[in-house]
Amino acid sequence: MASAGATCESLSSLSLPETTITMAQTVAPGEFALPHDYVGFKDCMILPCPTSNGPGDMFKSLPTFCRIAATLKPTSDSDIKIEIWMPASGWNGKFMAVGNGGWAGTISYTAISVPLTRGYAVASTNTGHAGTLDDASFALGHPERAIDFGYRAVHEMTVKGKAIISAYYRNAPRLSYWNGCSTGGRQALMEAQRFPADFDGLIAGAPANYLTHLLAQSLWIAQAVHKDEAGYIPPAKYPLIHNAVLDACDALDGVKDGVLEDPTRCKFDPKVLECKGGDGPGCLTSPQLEAARKIYTPATNPRTRQQIFPPLEPGSELGWAFKAGPQPNSMAVSYWRYVVFKDPNWDYKTFNFDSDLALADRIENGNLIATNPDLKSFFGRGGKLLQYHGWSDPLISPRNSINYYKSVLETLGGASKLNESYRLFMAPGMEHCGGGDGLSDFDPISALEQWVETGKAPDQISASRMRDGKTDRTRPLCPYPQVAKYKGTGSTDDAANFSCAASK
Repeated sequence: MASAGATCESLSSLSLPETTITMAQTVAPGEFALPHDYVGFKDCMILPCPTSNGPGDMFKSLPTFCRIAATLKPTSDSDIKIEIWMPASGWNGKFMAVGNGGWAGTISYTAISVPLTRGYAVASTNTGHAGTLDDASFALGHPERAIDFGYRAVHEMTVKGKAIISAYYRNAPRLSYWNGCSTGGRQALMEAQRFPADFDGLIAGAPANYLTHLLAQSLWIAQAVHKDEAGYIPPAKYPLIHNAVLDACDALDGVKDGVLEDPTRCKFDPKVLECKGGDGPGCLTSPQLEAARKIYTPATNPRTRQQIFPPLEPGSELGWAFKAGPQPNSMAVSYWRYVVFKDPNWDYKTFNFDSDLALADRIENGNLIATNPDLKSFFGRGGKLLQYHGWSDPLISPRNSINYYKSVLETLGGASKLNESYRLFMAPGMEHCGGGDGLSDFDPISALEQWVETGKAPDQISASRMRDGKTDRTRPLCPYPQVAKYKGTGSTDDAANFSCAASK
């Protein structure tokens, strides 16, 4: 039996501080259906989208589970929705919480499903508001809800979720894990920094942890292509630029395979694409060249010349539409309008990268950003942090992950001291949280489990690429700063012919 004396439905009367249980029901195998008012995700580059508004193929394999929904009100203005899913049988004795994308606003039903099939009791939260991932209007006039989104909702979900699990199984989880990407990656780092006892192991994918500066960089790119519309690069030209990058840099890693193993070695100048006459589909005009160069350039304070946020990397061009497309990034514009300037009509073209960013940093006050490098408390209690980032990420610049990783090493004594607690894996060719021309199919959960439960740190993570439903390439992901090096013989599509070694 799953529980010793507690039924799922009996949890409807469970009393917890600042908590109202709104649903306690047993869900039969394959019978879960998305709520009728579920808004889903506007952009599937952040998190996978459900395939339908019904059960969907992804939910048909779910086992019988106890579904608990609750509303948490740690403040008078809080309205945090959470769900806890617990297998009716075969519980592995562990807890996993999953992250959100963008500005959240909904339970991550797709993400919560996977750990459940692996025997986990799982939790997700809408972070304290209902909405779509590109809409920050919830924060206008509601400072407590901004704090809930920033960090409080995840912590409250974790505390209450563990209590609910303990009540159902009559046993507390023996281990607790977090798995998230994008906003979920930021949430992972926030947990390590603020609440080091919440989790034993954290997966932080492509973290949006320097959120204010990330959203300033979105405007840096939007202004590059729209402040003067002559600089706008039509998406039809993205493959042109991408192919020129590959022509210039693909072979630098010793393997010509359509992927840059280490884009920082690529010194690409889009001038090779300059139009000789008028504009055309096979070239870039002078204003377009300048815009492309700016996309590859760090967002910079014009007065101090200090870097605000690192640039997109060579190899990311096929995803430029998110930030350099016909309209500015709505996630970013929404933040500046509703959180900083509190003006729904604010024009992003007026943004000042000195004074306006300074204002945002003052307002933010540590509620949204998770850049504190002092993880001594988390590591000191044995916590493990597995971070990953795609080198071709067009949403969150991959060097942001490297910058944070290095800051932690510098703060806590270097790689030799932290190698058994913290590892970063950079995925060549992978876009935001997945996708791209690289190898984006890998299993960080198993790597983290082995690390936490057996003490074996991941020296590499096996990754593969799917094409037309079949695996056509395998390769190891290596702990930064190592990269996968071809051994010189055998197929370059076979991981056995690569080893992890220092990048030149």
